[in-house]
Amino acid sequence: MTRPVLLMCPLYEPTQHELESSWAVQRFYQAKDKAALLSELAQTCEVVVTAGGRGIEASVLSQLPRLKLVSCFGVGVDAIDLDYCKAHGIAVTNTPDVLTDDVADLAVALMLASLRQVVAADRWVREGRWVSQGGLPLTTQVRGRRVGIVGLGRIGHGIAQRCEAFGAQIAYHGPRRKPVQWAYHADLVEMASWADVLIAACPGGAATRGIVSRAVLEALGPQGHFVNIARGSVVDQPALVQGLTEGRLGGAGLDVFEDEPCVPAELIALPHVVLQPHHGSGTHDTRTAMGRLTLDNVTAWFAGRPLLTPV
Repeated sequence: MTRPVLLMCPLYEPTQHELESSWAVQRFYQAKDKAALLSELAQTCEVVVTAGGRGIEASVLSQLPRLKLVSCFGVGVDAIDLDYCKAHGIAVTNTPDVLTDDVADLAVALMLASLRQVVAADRWVREGRWVSQGGLPLTTQVRGRRVGIVGLGRIGHGIAQRCEAFGAQIAYHGPRRKPVQWAYHADLVEMASWADVLIAACPGGAATRGIVSRAVLEALGPQGHFVNIARGSVVDQPALVQGLTEGRLGGAGLDVFEDEPCVPAELIALPHVVLQPHHGSGTHDTRTAMGRLTLDNVTAWFAGRPLLTPV
């Protein structure tokens, strides 16, 4: 008999197809009576598959007393109730490493787009303003810029290497100093005062909620640019919107937001803000690799083998 797996949300299509071809998948997100589905699975379901943005909450976990594994399609696990999982012996896996390059690439792309006003320049041409108004106002060079990175994990390290290749100066902030050549700032406001560009690459969750505060944004200043490929929760979004609207922040490149997929209308209206739909890992190459790791963790659990990427 094929063993049941509860799927919390849609996945990359080839991954979901393989998952459903291998196991008796129940789609939680499509269930009209979710309580009835959880009751039906209570005594049989050992595995849940979810995505980083969806996670799984304690109110669902508590209805699955035989649950042993949450396999997460994504590196971020802040939407998974890890405390509940730990207290009840539920293993959690994610998909580190395989998405590092794509997310770091997008962070640099957003930095370039913000400093060089790539999207605004595209509109300038398309709307005929090159003809009617002449050349685009001058923008900002990347070489020599001071880039402060919030969170020097795998992705933060990748961002630093890429920015260094562009001739930028690098510094970082995190809970501890790391054995790297770049300058460490224990005080984030201090680093923001130093930086021309601030890039958030830290994990989400309670520990980093609002870490990019109003004070940090004010220290970054009217010539500063903010890039976020971490989580919307790591920045004080109202303060960010206010700073950009009032000209107290120079520009921003944002891939993540507080209440996705809802983006504040004020941000959408601003020409010096570049927006992405939480698409840091959004290439076929990376989503394929993420899916493979997600599925391999499920297969390993059912086969009694060690998990590949336990959190």
